[in-house]
Amino acid sequence: MAVLRLLGAVLLAAGLGLDVWAMATMTRCRANILPHRAATALVTTGPFAWSRNPIYLGNTIALLGAGAVFANPWFLPAAVIAAFAVQRLAILREEVHLAMQFGVVWDRYCGRTARWSGRSADRARRGRRLVCDK
Repeated sequence: MAVLRLLGAVLLAAGLGLDVWAMATMTRCRANILPHRAATALVTTGPFAWSRNPIYLGNTIALLGAGAVFANPWFLPAAVIAAFAVQRLAILREEVHLAMQFGVVWDRYCGRTARWSGRSADRARRGRRLVCDK
């Protein structure tokens, strides 16, 4: 049980760390962080090079970690349901907005970065430069 709680604490910290990293990256790019407001920049660096939605991903990882820390198995289905709901209610809507706002730049970004996690080998070779398309 102690190992499970330790693993949960690591996941919880990783999820929260991903959230903070993503928000800091958006702030450096002067990108709007509020999901109900229009996008001001397309951030494709930092955690956004690995996930088009690192904040939602971080929240999901943190919820899974919290379930292990508190030894509450209900957090697992809650995390899956929450991720599904976020994708249907927020992410899909946001992607339509971003496609209209950034056009071809958005399309290229989608081609090299997964919605939840993963990136192409081509993107990995490009380095760590700060990219904030406006």
